[in-house]
Amino acid sequence: MNGLNMNSFKKATRPKEEDFAGFSCNIPQLITHRINQFNGFFFENKDSNLKINNGTIVCSMETAKQKYSSILAKKNIKDLSSYEEGLFIYVPKDAQIDLPLQILDIIKAEDSILINSKSIIIIGENSKLKLICCDDTVNNKSSISENSLQIFLEDNSSLEYYKMENINNSSSIFTETDFILASNASLTTFWLSINGGNIRNKLNVSFEGEHSKAELYGLYLADRDQKVLNEISVKHNKPNCISTQLYKGILDDSAEAEFKGHINVGKNAYLTEATQNNRNILLTDKARVNTQPFLEIYNDDVKCSHGATIGQLDQSAMFYMRSRGITERSAKMLLMYAFCNEVLSKASLQELKDKLQDIIKRRLHGELSSCENCVLVCNNPCESMDVDITKIN
Repeated sequence: MNGLNMNSFKKATRPKEEDFAGFSCNIPQLITHRINQFNGFFFENKDSNLKINNGTIVCSMETAKQKYSSILAKKNIKDLSSYEEGLFIYVPKDAQIDLPLQILDIIKAEDSILINSKSIIIIGENSKLKLICCDDTVNNKSSISENSLQIFLEDNSSLEYYKMENINNSSSIFTETDFILASNASLTTFWLSINGGNIRNKLNVSFEGEHSKAELYGLYLADRDQKVLNEISVKHNKPNCISTQLYKGILDDSAEAEFKGHINVGKNAYLTEATQNNRNILLTDKARVNTQPFLEIYNDDVKCSHGATIGQLDQSAMFYMRSRGITERSAKMLLMYAFCNEVLSKASLQELKDKLQDIIKRRLHGELSSCENCVLVCNNPCESMDVDITKIN
């Protein structure tokens, strides 16, 4: 991954809310508590259905440092003074949020801008949260977005986290997310890199309590000269924890992807179960993938495995479908969609799953060529196929 010349980018300043009027990221049939971030700045949603009466807090980091310093102090967060722009979410103990939270992180640049956002989320003991994060650009101006997020899962808490990255080909997004799990915590993440010039995701999971579980799923699609990096670190510091990783990618044209996966099992983390898989399909000779799965184990009482594959579409399957009257284009679509659906099928929110399947179908069209419109709000008709690919399991 080549470095970027950041000297030509100016630090983003707080925009006017009306500059973002009219943009939406609706998921049909799915009602959410909506949270707005414009160019990295939190904006209170005045017409929002964000009315949570169980003590949940949603505010800017600046407000959190002023009003909720006692909550932040319990987490021993380093360099808290640097947290200016960004979001703070606190779900108190024994809270049940009726609807998913949806964070719309929207970028609209007039000049080349640099966005720096640091956020913190705390999920209290025995509480559950479903969180959908949508990263989007609304024009073709270049931008660099550097995001840092720390998420704390207390004892017996649960988080289902969806991250959708859909930015223009002139923009870059660099995200580092830390998940800290206490005892009996449950984490499921879905990381979907749909479109973007340069995407780098660093995901760190740390087991700090026993009997916790983390399932990490990722899907990345890239074409032209796009670049996608996924770096995952899972630290098993306590016994009786389970982690699962499944990341899959499809690359076209001269796109490049890199997967770095590191599982560390400490000497006292006995009865650990950890799996890691990275699978890739290259559609051209110029597309490139570098995959580096890695296990670091310091005790014997574990079940761990890792693997990686890089290949092309299955030609025998292509031949089978062609011999039964399916066109070459449709056969390719079927294979690519089935490849992606192994990840998409893990989502529990059916309305979101339906939307993601539609997005992926559009993105895969014509192999991976994307239109200039945002695929999340695109109403253009999708070309019909010989078969209904949404029936694939």
